[in-house]
Amino acid sequence: MTGGRTRVDPHVKVLDERVVERARESGVDTLVYAPHFTRLPEIRERAERFSTDDLTVVPAREVFTGDWGNRRHLLAIGLSDPVPDFISFEAALAEFERQGAAVLVPHPEFMNVSLTRAEVGAYRDRIDGVETYNAKLFGGQNDRGRRIAEAFDLPTFGSSYAHVHGTVGAAWTEFDGDVRGEDALVSALKDGVPRSVVKRSDPATRLRRLVEFAHLGYENSWGKLDRLLLSGMEATHPRHIAYDGRFDDVSVY
Repeated sequence: MTGGRTRVDPHVKVLDERVVERARESGVDTLVYAPHFTRLPEIRERAERFSTDDLTVVPAREVFTGDWGNRRHLLAIGLSDPVPDFISFEAALAEFERQGAAVLVPHPEFMNVSLTRAEVGAYRDRIDGVETYNAKLFGGQNDRGRRIAEAFDLPTFGSSYAHVHGTVGAAWTEFDGDVRGEDALVSALKDGVPRSVVKRSDPATRLRRLVEFAHLGYENSWGKLDRLLLSGMEATHPRHIAYDGRFDDVSVY
């Protein structure tokens, strides 16, 4: 913490010793770890393993709602029970609300994976924050998020959205007060605790952001092919045996 404020990176995809060290170097107090296609118990175990006295790692899920061609991502922090991908948007929101999770909108209006301006407006009362700065994205893409948050008077957040180690520390959200720990962070998000979005713009950070953006090409080419054709049923598929049929009626596949 710095001066009674807590630095939180609300969305990272990677977690190991290098990530922890980069977070410490940047003065980040809390990382929210939400990898793709990974079930909550595994995320929670890894988050606990890499939490230290100086850095709290909070488990979360970026849930892919809808089908692959028209998916809408929602970031849920504070889940107690696993929620699969590829269920309907309404079903995901209902499950988040049942569990009392904070619901955030990452990278709004980005490609075909994000909530649109109209969707954010329609669900504003069920959303706890909109991402207005994402280190993986650039200028106009982040500006859209800022305009959406302003239009609907919603709280904001910024993240590194790190898929590669070097991006950690490129951006964070700085909250008033001590919001370390999962419960404190969920409360701060749901209560709209004052915060500011902080980003770095030095040459080294700009280079790391370019590397991060280039990684997007892999995600949407070979990575996508692997998910669709080669991997079989994902651990977060709603019909996976781990969910015991609870989401069969809201599965889109």
